[in-house]
Amino acid sequence: MTFKVLHVKRSGASLEYPVDHSASHVKWHVSSLSPVGPVIQSEETLYHHGAVVLYKVIDQNPSLSFRVYVATNNESFIKDISKSVKHSSKKFMKIDKPPVCQKLLQNGKRYKLISQPEADITPEEIEFVDGSLLKLKSYIEVYLEQPVEFKLLLVEMDSDEIVWKAKLRECDWVQQDQTRNISKSSTSGKRRRKLSSTLPAEEVCDKRMKVDTVDTSDGAKTPLTDTQLITVAEKLGKEWVKVAIVNLELDIADIDTIREKKENDTACKFRMLKKWQEKEQSNATVQNLYNCLKSVSAEIQAVLEGFLQDM
Repeated sequence: MTFKVLHVKRSGASLEYPVDHSASHVKWHVSSLSPVGPVIQSEETLYHHGAVVLYKVIDQNPSLSFRVYVATNNESFIKDISKSVKHSSKKFMKIDKPPVCQKLLQNGKRYKLISQPEADITPEEIEFVDGSLLKLKSYIEVYLEQPVEFKLLLVEMDSDEIVWKAKLRECDWVQQDQTRNISKSSTSGKRRRKLSSTLPAEEVCDKRMKVDTVDTSDGAKTPLTDTQLITVAEKLGKEWVKVAIVNLELDIADIDTIREKKENDTACKFRMLKKWQEKEQSNATVQNLYNCLKSVSAEIQAVLEGFLQDM
């Protein structure tokens, strides 16, 4: 094996001969502390440690739409993908699945993405290249009309060998369950009607007056306390990531940072609300949070109305 040392200096780059080498080290005459690295001359095929990164489109449609990035397992490349998704006109959430490919990806080899059950996949086949230096990051679009569980498999076309696979379940993505919200609203309405029928007219009138005459003037000025944020966090359900992006307009990068800490759900939701509080600064008031979250669920609305009434 022959190789040289690439020496990058202020005046430019040069290739220099090593003095000696072993299986793990290169001995070289140090002439400066500029960046250096071994350059190996080889005609062998170039292989890469591969990774598959998944993002789901967040919208009001019941269908499922995903972006699948097949990339080199390189930290800066993965960050570039995250930035590309962040600056897209659509909103996305990252799907946490084991990203590392089970086999090295070969430069120039073709791979095929398969869905079970079948989905619309565009393009179905790709030629793998190291796209770390490309400004535009290529991806595969996966679309399913119905939100069902499904498997994704990345297959090497020459050998039909599976190099990566993942099963995506309903709990892996966030989706708005309108039926549940309508059911909650209906149940809440029935409870109010039942309460009205069992209380004297004077008490019913008094309770309605308290609900209908919530004074929000102080709520528009009063900042939220950590205790209040924890109370709200405990009431948020599995849809908290969608609430963060759609209702509170936080960036997906902020959510990824929170989830990387691998804390329990309540802690993640609390950090998410604190991130919103930092973003809004003086506007992070009880009234503003109420305006953002009142449509999430009847339970959240009741908690925030309680904060407003207590002021």
